[in-house]
Amino acid sequence: MVLALTHRSFAGRNNERLEFLGDAILNFVAGEALFDRFPLAREGQLSRLRARLVKGETLAVLARGFDLGDYLRLGSGELKSGGFRRESILADALEALIGAIYLDAGMEVARERVLAWLAGEFEGLTLVDTNKDPKTRLQEFLQSRGCELPRYEVVDIQGEPHCRTFFVECEVVLLNEKSRGQGVSRRIAEQVAAAAALIALGVENGND
Repeated sequence: MVLALTHRSFAGRNNERLEFLGDAILNFVAGEALFDRFPLAREGQLSRLRARLVKGETLAVLARGFDLGDYLRLGSGELKSGGFRRESILADALEALIGAIYLDAGMEVARERVLAWLAGEFEGLTLVDTNKDPKTRLQEFLQSRGCELPRYEVVDIQGEPHCRTFFVECEVVLLNEKSRGQGVSRRIAEQVAAAAALIALGVENGND
């Protein structure tokens, strides 16, 4: 695991090969899960959904949720320039970590970890519009009806710093009850809560 957290600026033996392996595993696991989850989706739709799941921004958010930057081995230059906060470095390290898990524990464990980490992102996916996330779709729906925008509140944070779970409530004026979501980051929890609100409003259903 130490190698997975070693950036090329720190040593010649670094995480780039593990990153390559982890990227392949991540794409396969995400693709396999989407294939099963959306049996009527076309190839183009599946490709766009997978791209959303595995993009650097998503991986960096997950890495920040684990405080992964605190454990990275970086060269002095990267340390001074804040490399431990850089999206590309965090995303690459997470992919390397997936590669290391695969080598240490096998494909089933790697698949389980990837699916657990992406669970919140999967909850927010729909074929209605593969280019907009649930928070955006909910906001646009409410705006089109002249309603107030949704309000999100973090109601609880559980777990150790490297493995936190955020619990969020989403308040929508058209609903009597707040929708809820949870995830490894506030952003993911808000997306899950927004997706739940869209379902409660009857705008979307859980099988979209």
